[in-house]
Amino acid sequence: MKRLTAALGLVPFAAYVLLFLLVPTLLAILSGFQDSKGRFTLANFAAFKDTAIWDAFWASTWLSLVTAVAGAVIGALACWALTGVNPDGWVRRCMDSAASVLAQFGGVMLAFAFIVTIGMNAFITVFLKDKLGIDLYSGGNWLYTVPGLILPYLYFQIPLMIITFLPAMEGLKPQWAEASATLGGTRASYWTKVGFPVLAPSFLGALLLLFANAFSSYATAAALISQGAQIVPLQIRAALVGETGASSANTAGVLALGMVVVMTVVMVIYSVLMKRAARWQR
Repeated sequence: MKRLTAALGLVPFAAYVLLFLLVPTLLAILSGFQDSKGRFTLANFAAFKDTAIWDAFWASTWLSLVTAVAGAVIGALACWALTGVNPDGWVRRCMDSAASVLAQFGGVMLAFAFIVTIGMNAFITVFLKDKLGIDLYSGGNWLYTVPGLILPYLYFQIPLMIITFLPAMEGLKPQWAEASATLGGTRASYWTKVGFPVLAPSFLGALLLLFANAFSSYATAAALISQGAQIVPLQIRAALVGETGASSANTAGVLALGMVVVMTVVMVIYSVLMKRAARWQR
């Protein structure tokens, strides 16, 4: 009865996952195997013959990889710094709260924040140009391109890395460093022989999580890039709102299947790494 009662507590969450995550995902994937009349077909996969589709996947991949690596490195350094402050102090509480909030701060609001801050006619842009002679847009309107998404993406990638990787950093026991020093080890040997190997699974797992987070992001890119479909989520939007009818909607299902495959591979590897990392966090 205790197990049954505990299982019943998961029913609302399970229903939410089923109705708003699994069912829409399955419907999107199944639409890729249907024609405009709902009959089974594989013709929609001909969309992958279009070089624009592969260019979008490549753009999504390198954008996600760059922001994941940069966010992971910067976030890991921030975690290392946070381990040196009082865990019950106000600095730590403020950083934990800020990271939790900013990790979820994305979409149109984030795009709007960057537009009014460093947009072409924003305050900082005009101030730097008029007062210091620095033109942020001398090379073109970069904020509204795929490379321009790197900065907004890092805004939520770094906080996500902090809340993900900080428990692993705190899992490094001081006794390990003391034992290494007692045996004649240096600080460098401790990190190369103990610290980095222990943190590697957690770091790589967090890196994959950041990659998946950026790869699936849509709203921020949609708000900043109003023309073209340079990344996969925008390609799906273009197929859904295009003027060619149901065939484009079915193409969107094929693209969604491609994204699901990529995300599944990433999350499986992430799960394996987290199981390995959990051994050092017990």
